[in-house]
Amino acid sequence: MDNQTLMRIAVVVVAAAVAVTMWLLMKRRRTTALRARFGPEYDHVRQSAKTTAEAERELQQRQRRVESFSLKTLTREQADEFAALWRGVQARFVDDPHGASVDADRLIEDVMRARGYPVEDAVHRLDDLSVEHAAVVSHYGAARNIVERQQRGEASTEDLRQAMVHFRALFDELLGTNRDVRRAS
Repeated sequence: MDNQTLMRIAVVVVAAAVAVTMWLLMKRRRTTALRARFGPEYDHVRQSAKTTAEAERELQQRQRRVESFSLKTLTREQADEFAALWRGVQARFVDDPHGASVDADRLIEDVMRARGYPVEDAVHRLDDLSVEHAAVVSHYGAARNIVERQQRGEASTEDLRQAMVHFRALFDELLGTNRDVRRAS
């Protein structure tokens, strides 16, 4: 082999090494960004997916879906109105735990709707919330599970109290009027 051929082979090998290194760095950066954004939800999706790549595609699809929404913060008046409604739901819990937990679930839907989330699609509701509210989305899932168990007659009053605590975590997060809606850049 002459020097020119060796030089061409060396250039191709170096270019391939640089390309692979860049691809690995981009992949690591994407993973880090998704982990930071989705928190525990990243691990939850990863466990239910066949591969990390499949899980990350799912999370990126969620991001794209939510980015198509016109999410907004609530006005101070809206937040005050929803907070008053929440206090009423909590006050009814003592006399009607089942009814109050169902009302809390409906109130969460009302707040989501006011914020710009499409609540009609129950299948995507948790996924949609996970993009902007990853830290508390598990609370909503737990509360919904308890309400569904109650509808089958399988939840105690203590379970319903826990549902209210879970609903409250998401409610407070959704009501947060002193922070802007986060957007992925």
